[in-house]
Amino acid sequence: MIEQDLLHRFLFEDLGVRGEWVKLSTSWQAAKQHQLGSQHAQLQLGQALAAVVMLSATIKFDGSIILQAQGDGDIKTLVAQSTHDRKIRGLIRANDSVPEGTLETMFGQGQLVLTIEPDNAQPYQGVVPLQGENLAAALQTYFEQSEQLKTRLWLFANKTRAVGLLLQELPAHNSDRADWERLEILADTVTERELLELDCEPLLYRLFNEEKVRLFDAEPVEFQCACSRPRIERTLRAMGKEELEDILREHGIIEAGCKFCNEHYLFDKVDVETLLSRESSASQSETRH
Repeated sequence: MIEQDLLHRFLFEDLGVRGEWVKLSTSWQAAKQHQLGSQHAQLQLGQALAAVVMLSATIKFDGSIILQAQGDGDIKTLVAQSTHDRKIRGLIRANDSVPEGTLETMFGQGQLVLTIEPDNAQPYQGVVPLQGENLAAALQTYFEQSEQLKTRLWLFANKTRAVGLLLQELPAHNSDRADWERLEILADTVTERELLELDCEPLLYRLFNEEKVRLFDAEPVEFQCACSRPRIERTLRAMGKEELEDILREHGIIEAGCKFCNEHYLFDKVDVETLLSRESSASQSETRH
């Protein structure tokens, strides 16, 4: 059976280097079906989703990691998110035609932002220029500058699959330079076709059959949007009564749409009065206490 929608972690036990492999199929199709744009733009989204799944496996807490690339070129905005339990979603906003080429060719002048959002702590954000041959190169720059960790990524996507391979030295472990360079050279022989078509174990054998590699159990990945009616209601309450009533007077209804999954939420006058009254009741209860 072909491996799909899975993340594998692996470890070079004696070398202080870890690795990850991911292949998205059904989850990739679900994530992109709500996103407009040329195929070339969508493939950037596929690479970004493969990247954030692998990066989510490097965080040691419940939460999510968000990759956001913004520029003034043909691709305006690219967002990919993965939670700690491998739930992914993403969006892309681009012109109808996006030329192939470097990040600067596609995005123009811009920046790459990585945000780590723990569930119970303040988010942490790192920013690097959106420069290089591809997203993998920009992410490598991020880790070199922000984390001081040797890191290499290989990212590819086509109409049916989005895949990735990551090598990274372990934190607080000074891996031998020669060992790292040997692994990097071996991994650099991987082809786009191999990464798209081979399952994890055959690929690792092809690349690293003379190394001592421990392969961990696969972890499932799926598309899941975090939007919900209660979340939208919280956003509306934050807008305030006056602004909500202005919208109702002008349009007769408030419509809110999710850019990740294309779900639409409608609120009429009764809905708005209900959510505002609940807010008022909650405020009075807090005041009494």
